Amino acid sequence: MFGRKKKLKKEFDERLRTLMMDTKEEWEQARDVERYLNDYDQEVMVRRKIAESKHFYLFKEAKARRLGSD
Repeated sequence: MFGRKKKLKKEFDERLRTLMMDTKEEWEQARDVERYLNDYDQEVMVRRKIAESKHFYLFKEAKARRLGSD
C-alpha cells in the first residue's frame, strides 16, 4: 500500500515538474512578444500576466510538496 502511494507521488511530482517547465517557457515567450511589440497591446500584456500567474502558482505548489528535496 505504501509503495503505491510513493509511486503515485513520484508520478505526479514528475508531471508537476514537466508542467512547470512548460509554463515557464510559455511565460518567457509571452514576455519576449511583449518586449518586442512596438505598440501597447493590452491582450499581449494580459496573456503574459496569465502565463506568469500559472507558473508561480505551480511554483508555490511545488514548494508546498517539497518537490526539490526528494
